[in-house]
Order: sequence, then structure tokens, then C-alpha cells
Amino acid sequence: MSYIIDRRLNGKNKSMVNRQRFLRRYKQHIKGAVSDAVNKRSITDMERGEQVSIPTRSTHEPMITHGPGGKQHRVYPGNKEFNTGDQIQKPQGGGAGSGSGQASNQGEGEDDFSFYLSKEEFLNYLFDDLELPNMVKKTLSQSSEYKTLRAGFVSEGTANNLSVVRSLRNAHARRIAMGSGKRKKLKQLKQQLAEFEQESTSQASVIQQLQEEIADLERRLKLVPFIDDLDLRYRNQVKVPVPSSKAVMFCLMDVSGSMTQDVKDIAKRFYILLYLFLQKNYDHIEIVFIRHHTSAKEVSEEDFFYSRETGGTIVSSALRLMQEIVEQRYTSSEWNVYAAQASDGDNWDDDSPQCAELLNNRLLPMVQYFSYIEITPHQHQALWEAYKNLEQSHHGRFAMAQIRNAGDIYPVFRELFAKEKYQQAS
Repeated sequence: MSYIIDRRLNGKNKSMVNRQRFLRRYKQHIKGAVSDAVNKRSITDMERGEQVSIPTRSTHEPMITHGPGGKQHRVYPGNKEFNTGDQIQKPQGGGAGSGSGQASNQGEGEDDFSFYLSKEEFLNYLFDDLELPNMVKKTLSQSSEYKTLRAGFVSEGTANNLSVVRSLRNAHARRIAMGSGKRKKLKQLKQQLAEFEQESTSQASVIQQLQEEIADLERRLKLVPFIDDLDLRYRNQVKVPVPSSKAVMFCLMDVSGSMTQDVKDIAKRFYILLYLFLQKNYDHIEIVFIRHHTSAKEVSEEDFFYSRETGGTIVSSALRLMQEIVEQRYTSSEWNVYAAQASDGDNWDDDSPQCAELLNNRLLPMVQYFSYIEITPHQHQALWEAYKNLEQSHHGRFAMAQIRNAGDIYPVFRELFAKEKYQQAS
């Protein structure tokens, strides 16, 4: 029997290093499981981790075994039913199982390897290969955020900030400075004492005087304290303002009579994905909900998704309200503005050209990115035709896509924010 012992020193956080290595090795399997989880989850469960299963056949590790040849001695367990040469009958009804990992009517099936992804890991795989277009982290001149930084050492402070190394260094320097003259003089006296002791005619009184002076200097050197209050140094920590990146997300949704609750739930799933994506890239996120039928108004999240108010459809009212809110509360020099508009595409024919004009001349110069989502299983409506030219003239800042059912939410989201798409555009 051979034993292989790994005697390498284990570093800190070894389990975390091994976990990251495992996640990198099975990245494709995990990304597929995360993609499936997005479509299966409820709306309120987007910010938690996920239980991921990987087929056991994909987790096989290399093994070191003995090669063929040589002499081998094996001891097999015995049994009480059969002897050497006995013939064993086949089990009745057996042989139905086929393939690994599948259940059969005989024996046990092969289980998948399951593990849990944390919230951070889940979001990393969820938004892998995605990028925010035109992402500019604009900073504030007056920031309310502060960060604690090291700022040297001070002579007064609390015990938990005491720097032992710096204090001992100061004490050592002080002892050298206070005793350098005495040690120099002590060395001279010892040399004189040695010379007088070698001379046969030396006087005993002179030798005794030198010995007394040497003893006094040694006593005074011992009185120099090892550490003093003047030597103590404390780590100084100060709070300095740091620039913070902020983004505001505008959610615009049509609540006319043609927008059913199922369509609103699909829109909500898309908004949640966009919010989590922005949250991953920015420090502060604010959300503005604007719902519209013939008129638009800013509402709370509850009213935005579940209010029963319905009516006709005038989309330009929501775009004008968004413009007013941006100009009043979210100046483009300080905020990164993102907007997502969800609709079934239905709009008054005379209003669609006005929407395209508002976007082209007013809103798109203000925002980092504007996405239009048309949620309908049918052909494109009037609003889509009006926005079609904007996608070509504002490529990288405006995009639109169609969602036919809930299974299209995540693929459409990845298509809108694909990293390669904006690298090619730039």
C-alpha cells in the first residue's frame, strides 16, 4: 500500500481558495444552473443564493493508482451462500437500467453533486460577461461618505491603537541617546583601570577611585528606563471624504387596459434584474417609478406594479415627466441616469412620433442608457416602429427588445447588456 502525503504548508483561507478553484473549473455548469434559476424563481427571491447541482460524471478527479504488473495480494470477503464454482442466477426483472445518473428498478441511481452558491457568487455568475454601456462614475463635489485612513502616529491615543513596534523603536532610540555619553566615558574609565592595574607602581587610591566612578556610571545606565511614556506612539486614523458613484434608475410602464397582470409581472422581473445589475456597479442606487395611461405620475413600487388604475395610452406623458424629474432632482453632472420602459407597444398613432422626438432631443442626451422592452407575443406595434430609427442613430445608448414570455426575460437582458456588443461599438 502506498501513501501520498501533502506536506505543503497550508495558507490562510485554504478552503476559500479551493472553493474558488472549484467554481472556476465548473464555470459553464454553474452559469447554466444560474440561468435556469432566474426563470424559475419568484420575483422576491432574486437576491438570495442558489443550490446548484452538477452531474457526478463531470466531477471526476484524476487518481493515482498502481499500474499493471508486479505481485499483488488481495483478500476478498467471504459469504455464507455460495462456494467456489457455484453458478449464480440472474435477478428476476433486472437489466432495465441504462446510462449513468438515471434511476432504475434495481439498485440505486447516481446522484448529482450539489452545493450552495452565496448571494455574491450568484450575482457574479448572473451578470458575468455583461457590461453597463457608457458607464461613467460621476463624483460629487460634496460627498457625505467618509473613509478611515491611516495618518501616521501620535503621542496620545487609546490602548487599542498602540503601536508596539514604533513605541519600542522610540524607546531604543531614547536609551541610546541618553546613555551614549555615559557608555563612552565608561569605556574610557575601564581602559584606564586596565592600564593602572598592569603597572606595578600604580597607586591603590587611583584604582579605587576609578572603580567607584565605573560603578556609578553602570548604576546610572541601569536607571535609564526601558520604556517611558514619552516613547509611546499610537496609530492615528482620520476620516477623509471619498467620492461616491451614484445612479438613478427610471422605471416607466404602461398601465393601460391592454396591460394585464401577467405582463406587469414580466416587466417587474426585468426591472429587478436591471436594479441588481446597477447595484453591482454603483455605490448608491435610487429608483423612480413612473406609470402612465393617458397621463403619467410618479408612484410607489406597490402602486407601480399592483394598482388597478387603467385607461388609454399616451406614452409621451411619461417621457415628459421623466425629463422634469431629471432636471429638478438628478442633474446629469452628478448622477448616472438609466431608464427602462416596458409596454405592450400600443399607443396613439399621433403620439408615437412625439415620443421619438422627446427621446432623441431631450432624454437621450441626459441618460447613460435607455432600454425599451415590448412585452407582446404578437407583431411589433406603433411605438416600436417609431423607436426603430433611434436604435440606429444612438447605438450604445438606446436599445430595444421584444419579450414574448417569461422565459425570454434573462436572454433578452443579456442581449441588451452584452459586453462584446459595446466593445465592438466603441
